[in-house]
Amino acid sequence: MDLNELLPDELLERFRDRAKGYDERNEFFHEDLAELKAQGYLRMFAAKADGGLGYGLEAAAAAQRRLATAAPATALAINMHLVWTGVAHLLRGRGDDSLDYVLAEAVAGEVFAFGNSEAGNDSVLFDSNTVAQPLADGSYSFTGTKIFTSLSPAWTRLGIFGKDSTGEEPALVHAFITRETPGYTIKDDWNTLGMRASQSNTTVLDGVVAPAERVFRKLPVGPNADPLIFAIFACFETLLAAVYTGLGERALQIGVANVKRRMSKKSGKSYAQDPDIRWRIADAALAMDGLYPQLESLARDIDGQVDHGAQWFPKMVGLKVRATETARTVVDLIIRVSGGGSYFAGNELGRLYRDVLAGMFHPSDDESAHSTIANAWLGPIEP
Repeated sequence: MDLNELLPDELLERFRDRAKGYDERNEFFHEDLAELKAQGYLRMFAAKADGGLGYGLEAAAAAQRRLATAAPATALAINMHLVWTGVAHLLRGRGDDSLDYVLAEAVAGEVFAFGNSEAGNDSVLFDSNTVAQPLADGSYSFTGTKIFTSLSPAWTRLGIFGKDSTGEEPALVHAFITRETPGYTIKDDWNTLGMRASQSNTTVLDGVVAPAERVFRKLPVGPNADPLIFAIFACFETLLAAVYTGLGERALQIGVANVKRRMSKKSGKSYAQDPDIRWRIADAALAMDGLYPQLESLARDIDGQVDHGAQWFPKMVGLKVRATETARTVVDLIIRVSGGGSYFAGNELGRLYRDVLAGMFHPSDDESAHSTIANAWLGPIEP
């Protein structure tokens, strides 16, 4: 199924029409999710022979970019499902079948979410504030608080991790729980400036038990070269970049339409003929033109298992930062040429202005990304 079949124009228009209401009501995108499921969107990473669409990361990023032009918050939340299924796909392609059941369950209709983020944990995947307690049968009990758990109203499988400090060396334990697993609470606390439809509520784990067969990794604390870490970063950063690229793309489309429509009282011509306005539109277009090939080429390199060595992580975090910052710049430029109407509640451009701000909070943040890139080029800071 090609991209236009997967996300036809009429489907995107329905998503765009609903996005305004979801935002105003601070409501989850149930209707969007149902239509995406019906299209097979949530099984895109599974092989065609297994009932999926057979997409790689490049194709998935293109789909997320297109979806985000209609409903950025929907696309952002769907990212979390696609991260897990994308991780399973990348691992399988590298000879690791440990998460094949993720792809099989996605084909069967399960919805995966990401329960890793923790307040104050700037080590991200390399440490955890959550306590992972080993049990006699090989299962683990998890106690801690996870923030920004997108898809909170709809997930049926939640990936979590915590730290087991009972051994000689602490270990980071990764596992999945199901919606039916007792011991967790989802707070109704998602009332944010933007990306409201994602409903990324706080999830409190209070002794929730993941069975032994769903404990899929135990890793040392700190950076390591396990393929799981690479796969999570690759999917997370690339698909985030795709969403914000789509958001910026839509803002530019709106800006072009606005300046052609708006008329100058002084000249009697449309603002599309004003040299200053034309400069700003050109600035926005130039910024976006540099982003599209970077997104496509990096996703293609991940699919093709290109060896970038120590430059892989700088490339991935660099893409995420460039996409989120470029989109923010573009939205700002377009608001400046679109007039005061964009300042009113309910205006699509005003919503994009709020949505795009979320980009600075996703890992890797600006400071972490610059540190990663500086270390790659200059080596670590000397003690």
